[in-house]
Amino acid sequence: MGVNSGDGLAALERMPGYVFRPYRGQEDHGAMAAVRLGCAERDRIDPRSIVEGLPTAAEIAEASAKSDDPSQNQVLVEHDGGVVGYSTIRWWQERDGTWLYLHRGYLLPEHRGQGIGSAMLNWAESRIRRLVQQHGTARTAVLGANAMASEQDATKLLLDRGYRRVFGLVELELADLRQLPDDKPLRVGIRVGPIDPSGYRAAWKTVVDSYAGAAFTQRWTLESFLATADSACWRAAWDGEQMAGVALCSIRRQDPTVGEVEELSVRKESRRLGLGRALLLNGLRCLREHGAETARLYTGTANPHRSYDLYESVGFRRQNVHVRYRKPITV
Repeated sequence: MGVNSGDGLAALERMPGYVFRPYRGQEDHGAMAAVRLGCAERDRIDPRSIVEGLPTAAEIAEASAKSDDPSQNQVLVEHDGGVVGYSTIRWWQERDGTWLYLHRGYLLPEHRGQGIGSAMLNWAESRIRRLVQQHGTARTAVLGANAMASEQDATKLLLDRGYRRVFGLVELELADLRQLPDDKPLRVGIRVGPIDPSGYRAAWKTVVDSYAGAAFTQRWTLESFLATADSACWRAAWDGEQMAGVALCSIRRQDPTVGEVEELSVRKESRRLGLGRALLLNGLRCLREHGAETARLYTGTANPHRSYDLYESVGFRRQNVHVRYRKPITV
């Protein structure tokens, strides 16, 4: 089939009953969701994860619609006519100019250990090399892949193929929003409150500035920030007239009983004044008022500000660790 041509899948010819084929759109979403569900027990997937849970067919359709040329950058694996796995590719530019080409594969456990996962990886790497040549990004491009710490099979495959861990995100959950600790008094002159549209640019700048110098972070434009603005539970702290920190909280569209702390950022000069805790608690109370029963967030495992200590102090508990791997691209 066309998707096999030049994409490093010659080994499939030695695997009777297996076929790689391009993504075909709407007809594939249910089968792709079934693959994810079929991997859940083996890989210990948390269905409530805000980083990577168990997407529905509709959510897979939405993600596919946002990807570039999905019929070329998503491939499905069939065995005896049924879909048993799939791989996707997407890419973006990071703050330091690096172009990250990220691939992610899913394969039902009963089809692992036969070389299918390696063939899927071959396809992804080969396709990415062609994309890098087309995009002219070879000087700054790298291969990337994700795997949760609980995904032992995927982790082993990536490490065996020369990928190395570059960072991890720890996901945390606060199981009961009815159980929140009390506020602590703030210094005179500091106030915490909602963010209205006139404060959106300042809120965006506060978040962007907090990532200055941070490795492996994607560029975030004001336009993309405004396009997804949902400020019902956004909170800011002002020190005098200056916005000193923000907590951007929202209700999960997929499950309105779950709230998410999308960003918690405090400017360097305003840290260690209790603003992070005040912002977090204010945002969590707002989520509770809007119907959320639990809350989720994630933060870097190597966070130099040890923000997870703050989160655990108000009741969050660690769930899974989501790991990013990288490997140089040879074109």
